[in-house]
Amino acid sequence: MKGYRFKHRLRVRYSEVDTQQIVFNSNYLNYINIAASEYFCEVLQIDLFELEQSEIIDRVIKKATLEYSKPAAMYDWLNIWCRTVKIGNTSLVMEFIITRDEEEGVLFSAEILYVSYNPKIGAIKPIPDVLRQTIERYEHGNNY
Repeated sequence: MKGYRFKHRLRVRYSEVDTQQIVFNSNYLNYINIAASEYFCEVLQIDLFELEQSEIIDRVIKKATLEYSKPAAMYDWLNIWCRTVKIGNTSLVMEFIITRDEEEGVLFSAEILYVSYNPKIGAIKPIPDVLRQTIERYEHGNNY
């Protein structure tokens, strides 16, 4: 997918489909959450759990825009593409596209606005500079 450097591949499982044997709509949010976690872990080498536990950053979804184009079916191999397109002071925007193996068409797309949040005080907080710099280096094609 043009403009995307990262993808995560997964297979649709029985528990994720409805009686029509297509993926139930809410599972797409789970798929993109899995891909976002892998993006931070594998590509950026950032352990989100560690960042959350040390209160450096805890991401919460403020807004999700979802577009369903074609259904995924049981046992399909899916590619979940993701990228960070904007980093603000306290938020970041990620885009996602889901495709099926060996096909060019988009099944699903999403734009998610995450906010950096401190659950202990119940308030948003700035995104750490180290996270911002790491994401920008990766998304602009610079190696570490």
